[in-house]
Amino acid sequence: MNRLTSEDISSVIRDSTIISPFLLIPDTSCCFYTDTMSPLRIDGQRLMSRIMDLAEISPIEGGGNCRLALTDEDKAGRDLVVTWMKDLGLSVSIDVVGNIIGTWNVGHGAPVMTGSHIDTVRTGGKYDGNLGVLAGLEVIETLQQAGVTPQRPFAVGVFTDEEGARFAPDMLGSLVFVGGLSVEEALDINAIDGPRLGDELTRIGYAGNTPCPQTPPHAFVELHIEQGPILEANNVRFGAVTGVQGISWQELTIVGQSNHAGTTPMRLRKDPVVVVAEVAKFLHDLALRFGGNQICTVGKIDVHPNLINVVAARATMTLDVRNTDEMVLRQAEQEIASFIAEVALREGVTTTVRTLARFEPVQFDQRVIDIVHRHTTDLGHTVQYMPSGAGHDAQMLARVCPTAMIFTQSKDGLSHNAAEYTSPEDLEAGSNILLQTMLTLAETDFS
Repeated sequence: MNRLTSEDISSVIRDSTIISPFLLIPDTSCCFYTDTMSPLRIDGQRLMSRIMDLAEISPIEGGGNCRLALTDEDKAGRDLVVTWMKDLGLSVSIDVVGNIIGTWNVGHGAPVMTGSHIDTVRTGGKYDGNLGVLAGLEVIETLQQAGVTPQRPFAVGVFTDEEGARFAPDMLGSLVFVGGLSVEEALDINAIDGPRLGDELTRIGYAGNTPCPQTPPHAFVELHIEQGPILEANNVRFGAVTGVQGISWQELTIVGQSNHAGTTPMRLRKDPVVVVAEVAKFLHDLALRFGGNQICTVGKIDVHPNLINVVAARATMTLDVRNTDEMVLRQAEQEIASFIAEVALREGVTTTVRTLARFEPVQFDQRVIDIVHRHTTDLGHTVQYMPSGAGHDAQMLARVCPTAMIFTQSKDGLSHNAAEYTSPEDLEAGSNILLQTMLTLAETDFS
């Protein structure tokens, strides 16, 4: 395997092309077999080898990774994945926000696409996102070695800044890919550490030429670890994902009055930290009161001047509110806004709310969901229909083509954690489900 040079990347960018238009082909639902009548199987050891090779880039204590979007570490990961794509003879294109698409140009019409992301949060694991990209490459290599040619091209996407940990919003690359955010807006977003997204793309050599939005694929399916405890708790091996919760991310800034902690009477204080505490408790209680799929989280709090003997002057906190029902999500947002106004008035502080991201709940295509479910059971595994609590690139692709996801178990429900773990057996089995699903999608007429 030869690693990419800067000239290689420039060549890929110059040669970037748009995915071809739709061509509809009659539906079949069979599994694909080799000459020995044994179902096609991916090479689990080869998949694990790629996962571990990618994990060698930007390792952190505990076995995880920190590969924030468009950093030098992300560039190194991208270079490695593009090298693997080129080794498989894929046509590699890079678009104007750095999304990487590797296409196996066989068959006819728009491709069946899979993929995910390779950027991580600061405390990321080895599998979040990476599995979906590398399993896609493994599916293609398996078919190439078996001499099986699908009726449509197969494509593997690596989407920019899925995590949103460095540039908000999350799923940024796939959002631009489908036309949900303009290229100009995306390129002008500043990172939490300052640099502009467009400048960082240029700096690491991934400012491509393929325009966005791109022509939609025929269908999209994403293999991903669950990142939660439901499958393990239910003793079910895989999830046929029905959709993704709606997400409301807000940043609340509270401005009070800094003063001496020892001399300022409690009744005369304008303390923003009191508001932080009350809002955090309100969110927790609201989620329990609503029940069902309502989730609320305060994930980040910054206090200034952050001194033990000083009443704070300012505090900033993030509000992460999610639900599978758009109307319920809106009700939660309204109740939170009313409470913030009430407590701010009582405590004598001023507040400013900034929306960081807002996505409505997404329902995946029932036909693709059922294909995933059928192939999982055909391969002898337990499976349940379930929504995703986390956001994924698939929810953006669902805007433009039939889409669904496959979930594997996550041990102890851990993710965004160096201890994140999914067994090699589940990674391999999930990739086999992906393989069969993609082959069926290549032959399915969605008209």
